[in-house]
Amino acid sequence: MLETAAWWVWPVILFVFTFFLGILAVMAGVGGGVLFVPLVSGFFPFHLDYVRGAGLFVALTGALAAGPGLLKRGLANLRLAMPLALISSTCSIIGALIGLALPTNITQTLLGITILFISFVMVTSKRVEFPKVEKADKISQMLGIYGIYYEESMGKEIEWKVHRTIPSMILFAFIGIIAGMFGLGAGWANVPVLNLFMGTPLKIAAGTSKFLLSITDTSAAWVYLNNGSVIPLITIPSCLGIMLGSYVGVRVLAKASPKMIRSIVIAVLIFAGLRSLLKGLGIWA
Repeated sequence: MLETAAWWVWPVILFVFTFFLGILAVMAGVGGGVLFVPLVSGFFPFHLDYVRGAGLFVALTGALAAGPGLLKRGLANLRLAMPLALISSTCSIIGALIGLALPTNITQTLLGITILFISFVMVTSKRVEFPKVEKADKISQMLGIYGIYYEESMGKEIEWKVHRTIPSMILFAFIGIIAGMFGLGAGWANVPVLNLFMGTPLKIAAGTSKFLLSITDTSAAWVYLNNGSVIPLITIPSCLGIMLGSYVGVRVLAKASPKMIRSIVIAVLIFAGLRSLLKGLGIWA
């Protein structure tokens, strides 16, 4: 029935679907892109290239909307973001080129494996509000990566510094490749690396991660756009749905149980990852 429906039916269904996706993403504390790509590619009749292109714009929309406010409030740090953004955005271009060059079934299989890995990261990772960094490393000192921000909940200023800068740059190179290759927002990986590995306070990690997405995803998005893999009929309703859903999700968040919602999202991701994996292997067409 849907195969013979009018041209506007699928964009409307996609808009409604992404609206609820946006609500879930906010309450679970994850980016919309990481939910969008595996679910839409697995259950909608769109080519994977178009879904990945739209996924980058979905992640990019939220990042661009939040970036200026985060910088103004001091919750995103430019000195921390720029070296990592340079590496991540360059590697996201490489990832996008690799993703577009690979056969669709191989990319779909790798996407499934990646989503299952992301589910594992979400289950096992813990976040620390104020990590202890005894001494900043030489690279971070040379780049001037440190700062002070006002913590409203405590009513005082928090000083912070980072360590393990070089290993973190290597990790961000891998994150960039994954983000570009699969059209995923990388907030699921950025925050744990910034918070647990480099030692930035959780709010700085979350804010800087959002700012990083606005650079990393833009670089990869241009590759998909130039390749003709960004279709307005898929991208526009997806971005509008995620934006409106996020707006509603922020207001629902106060009444919902974030822990329960997060568990639901992880279960959905595991299901979507298995679906992508089996679809790529030709087991579940």
